[in-house]
Amino acid sequence: MGPGDLSAALAPLPRESDPRLLVGRETFDDAGVFRVADDLALVQTVDFFAPIVDDPYRFGRVAAANALSDVYAMGGEPLTAMNIVGFPEKRLPLAVLTEILRGGQDAVHEAGARIVGGHTVTDEELKYGLAVTGRVHPDRILSNAQARPGDVLLLTKPLGTGILATAGKAGALAAEQHEMLYRSMAGLNAEASRAAVALGARCATDVTGFGLLGHAMHVARASGVSLDLELDAIPLLPGTREALAAGHTTGGAQRNAAWVAAEVDWNDTGDEWRALLTDPQTSGGLLVALAPGQAAAYRERVPGATVVGRVVPFDGGARIRLG
Repeated sequence: MGPGDLSAALAPLPRESDPRLLVGRETFDDAGVFRVADDLALVQTVDFFAPIVDDPYRFGRVAAANALSDVYAMGGEPLTAMNIVGFPEKRLPLAVLTEILRGGQDAVHEAGARIVGGHTVTDEELKYGLAVTGRVHPDRILSNAQARPGDVLLLTKPLGTGILATAGKAGALAAEQHEMLYRSMAGLNAEASRAAVALGARCATDVTGFGLLGHAMHVARASGVSLDLELDAIPLLPGTREALAAGHTTGGAQRNAAWVAAEVDWNDTGDEWRALLTDPQTSGGLLVALAPGQAAAYRERVPGATVVGRVVPFDGGARIRLG
């Protein structure tokens, strides 16, 4: 669902009040955080979706990496995961399900966590994902609500997965582009998270279904700040612009754009950048807010991390400014 519809659905529900609930749904963070001891909190999340690639094993890995990313976005370490499956058993052989689960298990094991069970239902459309539980020290949580004016913003993976995956489904990607797309989506955000925590960051989010602008908006609102983004600095996966020019876009991008439109200073930004910045990402990178003096050290630890903007005081105008 788009962020606007989701916000509307949640609005009538009463908010939770419990001192142990350190991060709830109010800040639209990537996962919930619940304190169980003075030095230990649980990080909990769930994510699943329909196939983004054709190969069952690769689909499993990508879906698992996407779900695990929510724990990393909170500064946590995954502990356990449970499979969530919707499977069209009359249309697909069980060997397909085996390969999906094997891919998911391999990604979870790479994260140092374990699959402990799951739940399956028959469904008209194949779906797979994980419910993940992780751990984090309560004093080292990364949250949407902790960006501070003066912080720099670093993005750890290039954008473009939604556009390229759509092009791939249409048979419009070369083999090397498929491979590049898969490597990006299957890569875990483990080191990006650990480096942020080690260098004293307090704010991060992973860039997934709401696009870069949608997740950046959550940070800006929750932290009470504005974000200045430098378009020329934002990295894109090779071929993304060409796929977009060929018409490969998603309905999710349109919903994302409608939700952020009123609070973005587009500054003569053309249609191309609007589509790129609202493109729903699968297993995208982290957007990290970090003190300026730590940016170089972060980039040394996280190859490919790029400074894409900065945090500034909110003056009552736009939450996000593009330049």
